Parts: sequence; C-alpha cells; structure tokens
Amino acid sequence: MCSWETARRFHSVGVTAILLRMGTETEGPTLTVDELAAHAGVTVRTVRFYSAKGLLPPPVIGPRRVGHYGPEHLARLALIEELQRQGMTLAAIERHLQQLPADLSARDLAIHRAVVASWAPDAVETMTRAELERRVGRPLGEEDLERLAAMKVAVPHDGAYRVDPGLLRLGVQLLDVPLGEETILAARGVLIEHSRAAARELSRLLREAVSERDSTAVKSLSAHMHPLVIEALLTTFQRSLKEELRAWLPDARPGQGSEGARPGHGSS
Repeated sequence: MCSWETARRFHSVGVTAILLRMGTETEGPTLTVDELAAHAGVTVRTVRFYSAKGLLPPPVIGPRRVGHYGPEHLARLALIEELQRQGMTLAAIERHLQQLPADLSARDLAIHRAVVASWAPDAVETMTRAELERRVGRPLGEEDLERLAAMKVAVPHDGAYRVDPGLLRLGVQLLDVPLGEETILAARGVLIEHSRAAARELSRLLREAVSERDSTAVKSLSAHMHPLVIEALLTTFQRSLKEELRAWLPDARPGQGSEGARPGHGSS
C-alpha cells in the first residue's frame, strides 16, 4: 500500500505532468496513412477500409495531394478496434459512432474508449515479442519491455509475454511520458488502492439497495449499472484532476476540450 508521501508526490508531479500533456493537444494532422496505421497497430488496408466505410473522417490533404491524419483519427481508430474486440459488427459500430458528437476531441474519444473497454471481461493474452510489437505498432527496446513488465502490462513468461489487453495501449503511451518508473508505479499503486476502495463502497450501496430482489434482477441491474458507474468515475476523476491542476497552476488554462465532458456527450 502506498504511503501518504507517495500519494502526495503522485498528485503534485505525476498527475499534473500527464494532465498537461493531455490538455495541450495542439498537434495537427501530421501522420501519413502509413504512420497512422503503425501507431494504431493495424494495416494500411484496414485504415483505408474503415475510411471507405465512413468510420474514419477523411484526412487533411496537404502538398502533393498527400493525406495527413491527426490525434482524432488515431483515437477514433483505437475506438473502432476496441468496439470490434467487443464483438460488434461494422454496421453496429457505424451506428455507435453516428451517435457520438462530431466535434469530440482525441481526449474525449480516448475516455469513451476506456468506458467501452471496461465492458470486456478480464483476459490475458500470450504474445511473442514480435506479436507484441505488431500490436502496439512500434519497436520495443529492452528498457520499454522492462517498464511494461513493471506496470504488469506485459510480463515475460516462458519466452513470450502475458499481456493485459485492457492496459496495453495505456502502458505504451506511458512509455513516452517524461516521468520516472518510480513515479509511474507509485501512481499505479494510488489508483489501485483508491479505485478498490470506491468499488467496495459502491458495491455495498448496490447490495443494500437490491437486497430484497431476486438474483436474476440483481444481475440484470449490475450489467446495466456497470458502464454507467465507470463513466461516472471517469467524469468525476477528470474534474477533480482539473481542479488540482488549476489550484497548483492558477495561471494555466484549464485544458482544451470540454470542461468535465462526459464520454460520448461532447462539451457541456
């Protein structure tokens, strides 16, 4: 369990650095279709297929008629892949995307994907190093692999890696965050500690509310509440972090994108 000093360090350094990075998404469409596919861990053919289906917005056409893609394209592509992993058909994915506001930022889409990913049951996949690199769309050095293992994202096992698909994209993104491994692991400990505490309290409230109902009704309500609770936690956590950032850096802008936007609902 993390000490209060560790928690304080995480709040004042780790969270703020990550939030600043997330809150300054000013990067324009700079990726070619090959680079987009590599970053997303898919093939160029897949990108073009999704584009032809209208699942991805068209690229920005630059000099020499070369299309360029930005963070929103990458985030939307990650969401599409996650929806497919959930077993949704392309027609269902198209309907799902049509219900989302057109002006969602890359951060909003990433939060929405996190909600969707929470619906999936816990699972561990075994991959070779080559398969892992293909999945993440980039080469992984020895230091990268050590950090992923420390975060329990990809743990070496019998010459391969046991990978947590729900944490893989997040873990790879953290490789590029300018924070030491000690800070990231402290952050992980704080998040696990407090999320488990929140889960226990919410479960207790739910049990008390449905104690006299039959088991079938309870299971149905639990399945219905699961994504709603995840969305509420993400929204509350995002707002709390923004308040901490404004308190620490009063002259900083509150961040781009919607204030406390809920996944899939755009700006308020």
